Amino acid sequence: MNQLISIFSSIRLTVALLFLGIVLIFFGTLDQVHIGIRGAQEQYFESLLAFWHYPLQWPLGDRLHWVALPVPGGYLIGPLLVVNLVCAHFRYFQPGWRKAGIVAIHAGVVLLLVSQLMTNILQEESDMWIREGERSNFMESRLENELVVIDTTGPERDAIISIPTELIARQNMFRHPKLPFSISIREYYPNASITRRGANSGQPAIAVSRGVASETEVVVTPRPETSRLDERNAIAAVIELSGAGGDLGSWLVSNVFADSVPRQEFSYEGHTYEIALRFKRTYLPYSIELIDFTHDRYPGTEIPKNFASDVRIHNPAKNEHRQTKIYMNHPLRYEGLTFFQASFTKDDQASMFQVVRNPGWLIPYISCGLVSIGLILQFGIHLFRFASRKRV
Repeated sequence: MNQLISIFSSIRLTVALLFLGIVLIFFGTLDQVHIGIRGAQEQYFESLLAFWHYPLQWPLGDRLHWVALPVPGGYLIGPLLVVNLVCAHFRYFQPGWRKAGIVAIHAGVVLLLVSQLMTNILQEESDMWIREGERSNFMESRLENELVVIDTTGPERDAIISIPTELIARQNMFRHPKLPFSISIREYYPNASITRRGANSGQPAIAVSRGVASETEVVVTPRPETSRLDERNAIAAVIELSGAGGDLGSWLVSNVFADSVPRQEFSYEGHTYEIALRFKRTYLPYSIELIDFTHDRYPGTEIPKNFASDVRIHNPAKNEHRQTKIYMNHPLRYEGLTFFQASFTKDDQASMFQVVRNPGWLIPYISCGLVSIGLILQFGIHLFRFASRKRV
């Protein structure tokens, strides 16, 4: 046991881990150019071990692209740094009020590392688009998608059956007790280009019997998946429905259809259903109304100087109808969510909020406070002792 503590508390281990952290950041930054920020974050910083491959775009890339360099991931380096710091603290720490600042500094650093891990695991980011004069009570994920069957028969509420696309990629048949039919996945495209079939196109049109693609010849071309922040995967699928009486038809669904095509609806056994593939939605027990959006530009340019949204929160459960403003660097924190002013439409008639759920958002502030208090306390103690000696 003493030997293990000696190894994990070694200053050599500290230096080695810090050096590996620099290596991780270096290769993660190199690959970020090709796989995007999100891809680099997942591959390098949210893994135990990553492999950096020699890029094809580099000189001799066609000959050296097979070279794969192992790089320790963030989930390996971070926990080892915490273990190293804790072991070193208890190995070399001598109890006493003179070391109180050291305790606070170490506690703050450990808390900061733990908070980063919590953020990676627990933080959720979504978008909420609202047009002026309208309300919204849901937010859409940036990365996750869902296949939904919506029973729109009810006059007041819709019944929504949601299937995550992660399941669609692994399973081709779905049944739900609330649906009188089964869903079969005939084709699934993690990323695709969806276009109308031209007269000289050599590709065959997608074969479906219902919906938008049955009325227009549509070509679906598979594309490589992307993890760039400024790009989204255009997910598509061909689905078939089967009821007790047999085949109900097939549809082409995609998350790019949201605002560009009419709803794909059908009727069965006295109910009206809508079927769609869309970005995953999370519904809220309250709604936000966009009263007014303002967009200031620097004189003589189209560069945004400031953009802000006047919103009103409608929360029936709390009988709350209050007005507030969301603008750059001044988010709204409400019911565990943080609403940031993120974007807007070209006509300045709609605003987009980045909605973040991060249960540990306060921890970095606490850790920085602990480190600051520890530094002030430690330097203050040494300054007091130094001044006392000078007086003697």
